[in-house]
Amino acid sequence: MAERLQKAIAQAGIASRRKAEKMISAGQVKVNGQTVTELGTKVDDKDTIEVDGVPIERESLHTYLLYKPRGVISTTSDDKGRKTVTDFFEELPYRLYPIGRLDYDTSGLLLMTNDGELANKLMHPRHEVPKVYTAKIKGILKPEEIYALKHGVRIDGRKTAPAKVNIVKTDRKKNTQIVQLTIHEGHYHQVKKMFQAVGHLVDKLSREKYAFLTLNSLTSGQYRELTHQEVAQLKKLK
Repeated sequence: MAERLQKAIAQAGIASRRKAEKMISAGQVKVNGQTVTELGTKVDDKDTIEVDGVPIERESLHTYLLYKPRGVISTTSDDKGRKTVTDFFEELPYRLYPIGRLDYDTSGLLLMTNDGELANKLMHPRHEVPKVYTAKIKGILKPEEIYALKHGVRIDGRKTAPAKVNIVKTDRKKNTQIVQLTIHEGHYHQVKKMFQAVGHLVDKLSREKYAFLTLNSLTSGQYRELTHQEVAQLKKLK
């Protein structure tokens, strides 16, 4: 099936579609050995594409939903020899990489893909993909702290976007609380830092939902491939 050249480059994870268009216009792309600068150029699986003289690998596109366990690194490799999320997919014939990250000690829903265009879209801040986290925190949130979380708190010198806060369970004897937090951003240690900003440490943290996707019946370490309909729905997110 023929597709636009810039889309094929984006799907290979080389660059976003917009950047791929600039690379084509700049004469950095060859198709079957010939430099191509026309953005409307169509290619299919039989065509060989080179970017800056390096052939791109074009393989069938797959996206998986992984229930990441705690104690696993959200990278493709680790110089300390720790288990990574790609270790769960070693038997598959294509290379997958995570869309975004979950902290080493955070469990939950993580998407793995070889679709560069989908990954670029979902990780771009303007799309504001909702993510739901469940946290077990020390102490019990006060009304003013809940208000602060809902309207944004300052972390790392900036104010977070408004969040949804849902109290799941309160244990006054143990002085702990389970709180569900829905955010649209994905900054480093964001959920932990948000709770810390209002005076509470996080004991356990899990991501339960990403956009419309949930863990459903998966257990820690299990995964499933997304359906074509689910991938199409992700690509339609604004």
